[in-house]
Amino acid sequence: MVRRPQSGDGTRSSVHYLGSADLASPRSRPRARRLTLGSETDPLAAGMQAGGSLAARPDMIGGGSPGAGGRWLLWPLRAVLWTALLVIAFRGITAIVFSSSGAPASGTGPRTGGEFPVSLAEAYATEFGRVYLGFSPQNLGQREQALAAFVPASVSAANPSLGWNGIGQLNLQSLQVAGIMVQDPQHAVVTLLALVSGQLMELGVPVAATGSGLVVSAEPAWLPAPPQASPPPAPRGSDQVAQSQLMNELPAFFRAYASGDSTALNRFLARGASVAGLGGAVTFDQISALHVPPGGATRQITVTVIWQIPGPPGSVTAGNQGVTSKLEMAYGVSVVDLQGGKWYVKGIGASSEAVGAR
Repeated sequence: MVRRPQSGDGTRSSVHYLGSADLASPRSRPRARRLTLGSETDPLAAGMQAGGSLAARPDMIGGGSPGAGGRWLLWPLRAVLWTALLVIAFRGITAIVFSSSGAPASGTGPRTGGEFPVSLAEAYATEFGRVYLGFSPQNLGQREQALAAFVPASVSAANPSLGWNGIGQLNLQSLQVAGIMVQDPQHAVVTLLALVSGQLMELGVPVAATGSGLVVSAEPAWLPAPPQASPPPAPRGSDQVAQSQLMNELPAFFRAYASGDSTALNRFLARGASVAGLGGAVTFDQISALHVPPGGATRQITVTVIWQIPGPPGSVTAGNQGVTSKLEMAYGVSVVDLQGGKWYVKGIGASSEAVGAR
């Protein structure tokens, strides 16, 4: 044992002398035993350095024994890991379920996953309407055979003409879908807008959808045509000065527009504007009306033009020699004044004003 020298006043020297325990190899140093509640050695005193301060021992950091410092983190980490795994599994199962139920069925047949086949039913009802709304005594058998493809076999056997008594004639001129009202995944009513023998009407066609196809489930209904509405009143009051200026320029523009001559058209167009002509389908006759609302340099005007429509070759008869067909049409034209009274066209299209407004 090597004694540490003491100073004359009883204090220890600051010089550290190694004892036998200090000279021992770190590997041969015995592991400190864990202290229990009844141990004679005070753990606080055992960790005290010579100067009275606490020594930093590895077995005292984060717990009471080696390795115990990281062991308390395991349970929170395990909880986080299991939570993440459960969330991933739940989202994966949810995605599989919703993608399988929401994906459209393949093929052109009706879908059966709780969704009524709207587009297919509209096309089906249209073809039925073409057969149903056209009849004459001469095509009785042909019509009955065609109707059998749309109605149940029992209905076709009992009522092959589907309510027609075989007398009279009905001429279908045009037909298109006006709308559809879906009642449930198996039933809907398709509304068709038709022009029959010069009369506008609607036809309600009940359509049923099953897992194997479509069928007209009942007799259709003749419905009234949409009511004719009155258009909003056209704006009144025209800029007489601008109207006079435009009347000097628009006839030449519409001649170029009718011919489709791009070189001639470009002389009337504003910078960046692009207008395609009619390619000689008509020829210009005259401007019958012009409305120029008050405003700034840019105006949206309404021009009523009379076109001459050429007939097919050899169509001139003895009674119509020198007479051509004419048709009046209304155009909405966007114009801009760039040079104090010199107007240029920015665009042209159909007019929203009432036909014949002056």
